Amino acid sequence: MKHLAVIGTGLAGLTAANQLQQRANVTLFEKSRGVSGRLSTRRADPYAFYHGAQVFKVRSDAFRACIDPMLRDGTVQRWDARFAEIDDTTIVQSRQWDEEFPHYVGVPGMSAIGKYLSRGLDIRLGTRVVSVQRQGDQWTLLDEQGISLGAYDGVISSVPAQQASDLLPASLPFHAALSAPPMRGCFALMLGFPRPIPIEFDAALVRGRDISWISLNSSKPGRGEACSLLVHSTNAWADKHMDDNRDWVMDYLCDQTSAVIGIDVGNAPHKAVHAWRFANIEKQAGPTHFISPDQHIGVCGDWLIQGRVEAAFTSGLAMANNLLETL
Repeated sequence: MKHLAVIGTGLAGLTAANQLQQRANVTLFEKSRGVSGRLSTRRADPYAFYHGAQVFKVRSDAFRACIDPMLRDGTVQRWDARFAEIDDTTIVQSRQWDEEFPHYVGVPGMSAIGKYLSRGLDIRLGTRVVSVQRQGDQWTLLDEQGISLGAYDGVISSVPAQQASDLLPASLPFHAALSAPPMRGCFALMLGFPRPIPIEFDAALVRGRDISWISLNSSKPGRGEACSLLVHSTNAWADKHMDDNRDWVMDYLCDQTSAVIGIDVGNAPHKAVHAWRFANIEKQAGPTHFISPDQHIGVCGDWLIQGRVEAAFTSGLAMANNLLETL
């Protein structure tokens, strides 16, 4: 049986691994302490923040088949949020999400989806792959100390394009394409309050400010009672300030949030900010994945399609099926 490696345990990598393990031995490598990528959860007792992907929809039959078991056991639930669109400081439109156009979240956090999909998989957490080298008819993965992580018959990289460009050989036929679609950055501001704050929405799309999204994370199903507010910056602002002092970034985003909702959030008992250097990308017109079929190596990820949850699933599934064909 072939031995395959998957680099990265976001939704694309986990989807690919689950498809591959039906016909191969699969080992996944993850630099972080846990799986899920941007479907992650940041906890600061008693608060919990879902500081990456906030919510998702299901459009394809294939993604529905993946999500349905999680809906049945409660890992995924519908979020019927009070949704608002805000222009500067004015709510210009509001509506209630419902079963007609369902929006979903992981329960008790978005990371529950990654944990569900990682069941039964061989995952090496806290292991950063920095190089992939061809040796004979196999691929050898190396860590930060140059120590081999094993030899594999095939490799899938599911990390962002810029990171894949650094670790994969420049000789690969698709390597030049890895620098073509730059992902945009985003800051996540996390605010915790001892009691509910009086705002007129659970989730809001914001225009005309340097923040683009506000959500009352504690309003999502299966959450605790502690009030947690999550704010995303715009991609454009984050790209300009990605290397700025984090305290300054946090204070600025607090000021932006206070102006939009009309409540001073600067004195929140809990404040934190997280930088996503590779967070989003506009809709792409190219392939769902890249592969070198004769060498059994390829890349996948939402960055090939669009910065959406289902895009990561679609790319990972297509990549795995294509690799299985080459094997």
